[in-house]
Amino acid sequence: MHTPDVDEELVAVATEVARTRCRGDHHTMAAAARAADGRIVTGVNAYHFTGGPCAELVVVGTAAAQGANDLRTIVAVGDRDRGVVPPCGRCRQALLDYFPALDVVVPTPAGLRAVPVADLLPHTYVWADHQPDTPS
Repeated sequence: MHTPDVDEELVAVATEVARTRCRGDHHTMAAAARAADGRIVTGVNAYHFTGGPCAELVVVGTAAAQGANDLRTIVAVGDRDRGVVPPCGRCRQALLDYFPALDVVVPTPAGLRAVPVADLLPHTYVWADHQPDTPS
């Protein structure tokens, strides 16, 4: 069951990337994000013992490289039919800093739900709020 606010196409795209592109131990998660112009950008994680980038962060870089600078919704899906996986703490913070209005699809006991990224980090640190003012 999914709430009506879930972008089903986005979940399907991420699921297909996880099924077809995640192989072995290096690529175990896929992510897909929808940009403001409707484009869908995908990526997979690059696991490494030093903490390689998560699929969500790969999508952020890929989106920038493609000129999709305003992401609206993102979802991550695990390989081997693990389904939707919520972002880790590092990704939550980075997604909030890059796209404060972003919705994130997460699993809940009632099914998938799209929630504002800020809701994933209550009482959060917002990096931009703590930067010194740039002199004019």
